[in-house]
Amino acid sequence: MQDIEAIADVAHKAGIPLIVDNTMATPALCQPIKHGADIVVYSATKFLGGHGNSIGGLIVDAGSFDWAASDKFPALSTPNASYHGKIFTESFGNLAFILACRTLGMRDIGPAMAPFNAFQILTGMETLILRMDRHCANAVQVATWLSGHPAISWVSYAGLRTSPYHELAQKYMTGRGGSVFTFGLKGGYDAGVKLVSAVKLFSHLANIGDTRSLIIHPRSTTHRQLGESEAVEAGAGPDVVRLSIGIEHIEDIIADLDQALASLE
Repeated sequence: MQDIEAIADVAHKAGIPLIVDNTMATPALCQPIKHGADIVVYSATKFLGGHGNSIGGLIVDAGSFDWAASDKFPALSTPNASYHGKIFTESFGNLAFILACRTLGMRDIGPAMAPFNAFQILTGMETLILRMDRHCANAVQVATWLSGHPAISWVSYAGLRTSPYHELAQKYMTGRGGSVFTFGLKGGYDAGVKLVSAVKLFSHLANIGDTRSLIIHPRSTTHRQLGESEAVEAGAGPDVVRLSIGIEHIEDIIADLDQALASLE
C-alpha cells in the first residue's frame, strides 16, 4: 500500500500524471482520484466481475491532467499522422488521453469486449459493495487467526494493527485491508507446495477477487522461473503463500486452513 497523496505531489511537480492500479482495493474501498490520481486502471477480471468468469479491464480518466502543458506527451499534443494530423489536446483538452485510448487503441488492436463478457462483469459490479464488505470481514479474521498459528512466521495484511501499512489503510481504504494478503510458512518451500495441495475449500488458482477463496504458492508456480534472490525481491520467497479470501462462511474458511496446516506436521 502506498501513500497516494504524497506520490501525486511528486508526480505533478515533475509534470507527469499519477496512474493508480486500484484493482485490489476497488472503488468500494479506495477512490484514488479524490487523493490526486489522474488515471485509475482496473482488471475487471478480479473483484469488479467477482466470479472469475470474464476477462476485461477499465481505464478511468479524471480529466484533471493537462497533457499540453509540456512537450512530454507528443503523441497527444502534436499532429498525429495516423489520424489525419489530429492534435488530441486541441480537440479534447484534458480528455486527450482517454479519447486517444479509445480511438487509436480500438483501431490498432481492437480492444472490444464481447457483449456477454460485458454483461457478466456489469452484473458482478452490482454486488461489489456487498461482496467487498464480506471479503474484508473474512480476511481480517483469517489474518488474525493465522498470526497466532504456530506454523506461521509472519502475516502481511494492512488490516492488522501490527502492519506498517495500517495507518494508510485507515486513510485510503476506509480502515479495511482488502481480501488479498500473504503469509510466511516456517516450513518454507516444501510446506508451501504441500499446503496448497491439502486445502479442500480453497481453490488453487493464480487469480484473485473471486467469490471463492483462492490460494497459491508463488515460488512453485507463477514465479518459479525467477532466481532465488529475484523471487525474494519480488515478494515471492520460498515461504510465501498468497490468499484471496472469498465470501464463504468464516468458520469454513478457517477450518480448511486449519486442517491443511495440520497436514504439515
